[in-house]
Amino acid sequence: MQGELLSREITPGSVLMALRGRLGEVNGGRAQDIVREITGRDDEALRRKFRETVEHLRREGHPICSTTDAGYWWAASPEDLDRACRFLVDRAMTSLSQVAAMKRVALPDLYGQLGLEIDRADETP
Repeated sequence: MQGELLSREITPGSVLMALRGRLGEVNGGRAQDIVREITGRDDEALRRKFRETVEHLRREGHPICSTTDAGYWWAASPEDLDRACRFLVDRAMTSLSQVAAMKRVALPDLYGQLGLEIDRADETP
């Protein structure tokens, strides 16, 4: 994978290498900073390629976390991963709620019961 970073391109290998060096939320980084770290340059097309690569790697099961505030990082613990997953679910539910409202249908009727179970026990009211 070292050669991947030397290629200075956004590839699954170069993204994995960059994110594995960012263990835990405290070490998170913005997409533009990670893109610059990998490629030495930054533009919207490279950031889009980075985000698409992150999505691909997540679908393969890699514990890549992100939030608006902390940026992107490699999960350091199951709790770390759970917080990031809740962020993604909340973001998805916001989008689905908007679609349901625009179509004037109840959220469960939009695409059938989604069956998403969200544990909110650790959140303060």
